[in-house]
Amino acid sequence: MPDRSTADVIDAHRGAGRFIQVDRLDTFVLDKGEGEAVVCLHGVPTSSFLYRKVVEELAALGLRGIAFDLPGLGLTDRPEAYDYSFTGLARFASLATEALVLDSYHLVVHDIGGPIGFAMAADQRERVRSITVLNSFIDVVNFKKPLPMRPFQVPVMGEAELALMNHLTWPLMFKGMCVADTDRVPREEMNAYVDLLKHHDKGFAFLKIMRNFTQTEAFRDRCYQAVQDVPYPVQAIWGDRDPGLTYEHFGEEIKRVAGLKDIFRLPAKHFLQEDRAPEIARRIAAIAQ
Repeated sequence: MPDRSTADVIDAHRGAGRFIQVDRLDTFVLDKGEGEAVVCLHGVPTSSFLYRKVVEELAALGLRGIAFDLPGLGLTDRPEAYDYSFTGLARFASLATEALVLDSYHLVVHDIGGPIGFAMAADQRERVRSITVLNSFIDVVNFKKPLPMRPFQVPVMGEAELALMNHLTWPLMFKGMCVADTDRVPREEMNAYVDLLKHHDKGFAFLKIMRNFTQTEAFRDRCYQAVQDVPYPVQAIWGDRDPGLTYEHFGEEIKRVAGLKDIFRLPAKHFLQEDRAPEIARRIAAIAQ
C-alpha cells in the first residue's frame, strides 16, 4: 500500500482492537486468538501499538494475545485528574484484567510496564501463570532514566522536548534508540508512535507519567515479590543493543533479582517487539507450556 499514511496506520490499529470500560475510562485493547491469555504491558512512549506484531504471532501459536493502552497513552482516555504513578497504573492494569474476565494469565512486561506489571503480579500471584521480561527494570529506587528521556521530567523543558517530537525528528530517535532493523518498520508506522503519544492532549498525560515514577523501597519490595519465590516460571528476553536499558546493567539486574540462570538475548534495540516478534512469541509460548 504505497500511499498509506500515518493516519491510515492508526485507523487500521484502532480497527484491529476494541474498547472496554476500565475504572470508568474508555480503554483500547488488542485481543487476538484463543487459548491461554497472555497480557502484554507496554511502557513509554509507546502503547499497545508496540505489541501489534507480537499479539498476532501469539494468536498463530494458539494463545490469546492481549495488549491494552494504559491511561495517558495510546487510544485510552487521558483524564487530567488521574493517578499516573506506577502505583496508580498498576491498579489500573489489575482492573483491566478484571474487566477482561481473566481468571489466569501469562504476563509480558516492557520498559515501565515492568514495575507496573510486577506490582500487579505481586497482588495477583494466584492468577499469574508466568512472567516474561523484555528490556525493563525492577530496582525502582536506584533507577535513573536514560539520557534521552530525562528532559521530560523537568517542567518547561519537558514541554519543549515534547513539542520537538514530530514526523521529522522522531524517526531519527527511532532508528538510534529503538529498532536495529529499521527496514522492517515503514516510516508511517514509525510516525504512528508520535501521533499515538500526543493524541488528544498533545502528550501532557505522558509528561505526568514521566514525572510520577514511584521510587520507594516499599514499591521496590512489591516488585521483587513478583519474581522471587514464586509458583510460576520467570524468563527474560533482551534486545542486547538497547543503548538505554542496557543488558549489561538492567539485564543483569533482572537476572540477579529474579535468580535467573540466563537471559535469552536478541540482536535488537529497545523496541525488540518491532523486529523480533516471532522469536519473542515463541519464547512466550514455550514458557506457557
